[in-house]
Amino acid sequence: MTTVLVSGASGFIALHTVQELIKQGYTVVGSVRSSEKGEYVKKASGNPEKFSYEIVKDIAEEGAFDEFVKKHPEATVFLHTASPFHFNVTDVEKDLLQPAIRGTKSALQSIKDYGSNIKRVVVTSSYAAIASAEMDLKAGKEYDETSWNDITWEKALENPLLGYYGSKTFAERAAWEFVKEQNPNFVLSTVNPAYVFGPQPTDDFNSEKLNTSSEIINAAMKLLSPSADVYPVNASAVDVRDVAKAHLVAFEKDEAKNERLVLITGLFTQQDILDVLHKKFPKQAENVPVGTPGSQKEEIKTRCTPVNDKTRKILDFPLISIEQTIADSAQQIYKVENML
Repeated sequence: MTTVLVSGASGFIALHTVQELIKQGYTVVGSVRSSEKGEYVKKASGNPEKFSYEIVKDIAEEGAFDEFVKKHPEATVFLHTASPFHFNVTDVEKDLLQPAIRGTKSALQSIKDYGSNIKRVVVTSSYAAIASAEMDLKAGKEYDETSWNDITWEKALENPLLGYYGSKTFAERAAWEFVKEQNPNFVLSTVNPAYVFGPQPTDDFNSEKLNTSSEIINAAMKLLSPSADVYPVNASAVDVRDVAKAHLVAFEKDEAKNERLVLITGLFTQQDILDVLHKKFPKQAENVPVGTPGSQKEEIKTRCTPVNDKTRKILDFPLISIEQTIADSAQQIYKVENML
């Protein structure tokens, strides 16, 4: 099996992808920001003999991935997952926009210059590059693999959330423009997941505070008063395990060449989380708010309709249900907290 390079290998999606790659027989080399993160990924990879790592401290630096690519001429695939995803920023342009764009362009340039054997490149983008927050709330409107977020640079600077939308949109556009202008020796595909949640890659985590996307389930589980206010959330979502598998499809299948794979299982609300907790874990969730069962059907009427028929045909595997994702995530947290 070939060797796959994975940037940002310690990330939530990336580590799940590393595990899936190794499970399927690939050898993986990851880029991480520190040896501590590298050792963590190695331990969590499922087979430490099939994983090694290189240090890339700042993906936004020019030539950041040059040595990473140079050192591994045996690699034929590059998965670029590294990109900032957090909302605790003081300078949106410096902390979100520039690192995402520069990191993507830097990776592609390094591959073009030094990765002559790399034939397939996958960039982890997002549904945020498909539709803006405003577009997403247009009830009845359909968006698919050809749709683009219409966010402007000025709009993206307004706050960290819009900055995240902008970072994914501008970085992905930069990737496609690079391929069009540079005509490199590799074929590009992108994976565009919606809100990604699901179990952590290992049980070795602090349940007091999870990564940004997974915290929503954890937070609901910590509402230990039946009368506590329930934060209104409704969004398109997908299981991280399916996102990991999609990264393999993106470089393994010819049908995925030059395609954007939009990963969405369905819509979910905070009420869906509460319903699953009470249904699957009645004892552990006895003090968690019940909310208003059934209200989610009205909530999701306010949202657009994501269409990813083309992606599902290319993937050719069933996506994990939202209910199963919530249940598996909650079970893992309760297990770590010794509540099962």
